[in-house]
Amino acid sequence: LTPNDSVAALELSWSGRQAPLPKIQSWQNETFSTPVTAIPVSPAQVAEVHGGQIQWQADEVSDRACMKLLLPTTSPKPVQVKQVSHGSRPEFYDFDLFHQIDESAELAQRPLAELTFTVFDTETTGLHPAKGDEITSVSGIRIVNKRLLHQETFDQLVDPQRPLPRQSIEITGITPEMVAGQPTIEQVLPQFYYFAEDTVLAAHNAAFDMRCFELKEEQTGVKFTQPVVDTLLLSAVLHPDFNDHSLEAIADRFGLNIIGRHSSLGDSIVTGEVLLKLIPLLAEKGIVTLGQALHEAQKSYLARLKY
Repeated sequence: LTPNDSVAALELSWSGRQAPLPKIQSWQNETFSTPVTAIPVSPAQVAEVHGGQIQWQADEVSDRACMKLLLPTTSPKPVQVKQVSHGSRPEFYDFDLFHQIDESAELAQRPLAELTFTVFDTETTGLHPAKGDEITSVSGIRIVNKRLLHQETFDQLVDPQRPLPRQSIEITGITPEMVAGQPTIEQVLPQFYYFAEDTVLAAHNAAFDMRCFELKEEQTGVKFTQPVVDTLLLSAVLHPDFNDHSLEAIADRFGLNIIGRHSSLGDSIVTGEVLLKLIPLLAEKGIVTLGQALHEAQKSYLARLKY
C-alpha cells in the first residue's frame, strides 16, 4: 500500500501472465467480508463508492502481472481532544443491579464469551437524576462473538428540556445548541430499548445509567428487564486491592486508548473494549458464566457500599 500523488495504491502482483478478461471481471466482483464490514463488498464496489478505479497491468520483461486498486487520498480531520480536568462520576449505588437475576435460568448458565452484549453509556446534565438532572445523550455498541461491532451502534443526543449547567457543558462538550431540536427522552429511550432488545446490557458504573432509565419508566413506557453487567464491579472482582476502578484507570491498565472520553459513544466503545479484556481474565479465575459473574459482582458491590 503506497501513496501515489493524490491517490493511495493497493497493488497485488504475481508471477506469470495477466489473467483472461472473464477471470479479471470475476475477481473484481467477488465479494468479501472483514471484521468491520457488516455487508460483503467487492473491490469494484469499493472503487465505485470512493471514486477510485482498478487497473490491471502486465510486464512481459519481468513476466509479472498486477492489479492496482487506486483510491483518492484525503487529509485527515484534526482530532479534537477535550482537556477535561474533572474526574469520573462517583461510584453510584442508587439502583439494584441484581434484583432480577435468576442464577438457575438458561441465560445465567451461558458463558460470558458466548453472549451478545449492548454496551452503553449516557451523558446527563448532572449527577442527581432523582433531583431533576436529565439525560442529554444515549449511546450503545454491540458485542457479538467476542467482537465489538463498530457498524452496529446507537448514538443519539436528547433534548433535556431544561437548561444545561456550565459544568455539564465543560465535561461532556454537549452545548444547548447541540440538543436544541433533538428528540426528547420519550422518543429516544424506546428506540434504544429496541436496539438493546434480547441482549445483555453492559456499562461502567451501570447503576447510575440504569437509575436514569428507571426514573423514566412511567414517562416513556419502557422498562429494561435484562441482566446488567458492570465493568466497574468486575474490575473490582479481579483486582480487589486496587483503589481506582475508574474507566480511565482500567483502560490504562489494559493499554487501551481512550478516544472521545465523556461522550456517550466514546465511553461505550472503551467500556466494550474493557469488557472484552475482562472476560478471559475472569475465566482464569473460574468465573465463566453470566450467573457466576453477576454473583461475584454482587459480592463486590455489597463490600463496597458505604453507609
